Amino acid sequence: MRMNSDPSGATESRWQKTPVANLVRHVQSDTYYARIRVRSKLIWKSLKTDRISVAKLRLSDFNKEERQRAAVQTAVARGVMTFGQALEMFKQRLQSDPDAKPKTRQYYHWRINALLKSWPGLEDIDVSKITAAQCRDWAFENASKWSSISHNHTVSILRRVFNIAIEAGARYDNPGLAAKRVREKVEKEIVLPNFKDFQKMVKVVKTGGSGFSKPVSELIEFLAYGGFRKGEARNVTWQDCDFSRREVVVRGDPETGTKNSEVRILPMIPEMQKLLKRMKAERPEESRDAPVMRVFECQKSIDRASKILRIKRITHHDLRHLFATRWLGHKDGGALAMKTYGHLRNEHSQALARKVRFA
Repeated sequence: MRMNSDPSGATESRWQKTPVANLVRHVQSDTYYARIRVRSKLIWKSLKTDRISVAKLRLSDFNKEERQRAAVQTAVARGVMTFGQALEMFKQRLQSDPDAKPKTRQYYHWRINALLKSWPGLEDIDVSKITAAQCRDWAFENASKWSSISHNHTVSILRRVFNIAIEAGARYDNPGLAAKRVREKVEKEIVLPNFKDFQKMVKVVKTGGSGFSKPVSELIEFLAYGGFRKGEARNVTWQDCDFSRREVVVRGDPETGTKNSEVRILPMIPEMQKLLKRMKAERPEESRDAPVMRVFECQKSIDRASKILRIKRITHHDLRHLFATRWLGHKDGGALAMKTYGHLRNEHSQALARKVRFA
């Protein structure tokens, strides 16, 4: 919510000043608001948080975005706006988006760099001078150099930057629409080890002779029996494991949450129950908020075991697909996974999950 006028009206008591300039707190909701003046205009915006540390960061991003917006408007008023100026506004919006996770921001910056590298001098071009034909020619060449997904994401950024230019009044159409997306190729089918080979892999890792061999083998089983993403697994604590309900709560990173920003509850299949109970019995002194996993990386051990056993190498993410008899936590309920990987199944029922055998 961005407001160009004072939302407080005449009731000043609703607002409390803070030690931070341009930052005020709404007394009733405890929500922090930005209140800045740009080009003689007072602008308010809810920062959607009651934590001052978070509010200060968002205030800084909002302040930069508004001043960048004002600079662009001044440039437009003078008849000039470069693609780089519009791109800077896109970056500021991305940075201040509270729903964008760090990895998402990082990925967008990679694609932005790829765009600028593939179109030399683009940043300095007057945005009103860029033609649909130029965008079409760029897309044709770019599609031949990148994967279909990477290309399509870069095209999306190009179009969104032009939308910002349109919003600012620097041009009236979007030439980026002429930059063609390409059909995204379906990933090749994943070849996963059978249960016997998986057991052999776990044994090879467990008896590797390192002080980390046993914890690494536990991580491999944990990822496979629960279908966790690697980042989710590292944040599961003992208090998230409910043995009476046979459930594991997946909260994700304390700051950014899970990939879809949602808490999930996964049923424990029998193999997971056995693994967790064995681990808990071996570590009875650990507190409820202690992480279940003691290591968070197992790729090198998997590579070594695969080489010894002469089986096809798999990755952390492939272990997630080994948990193929139930819902994987995709936001679409598993539809994407079902489309990509024919061996996956979507079983929501706790009763059915308890009957599942990893073998």
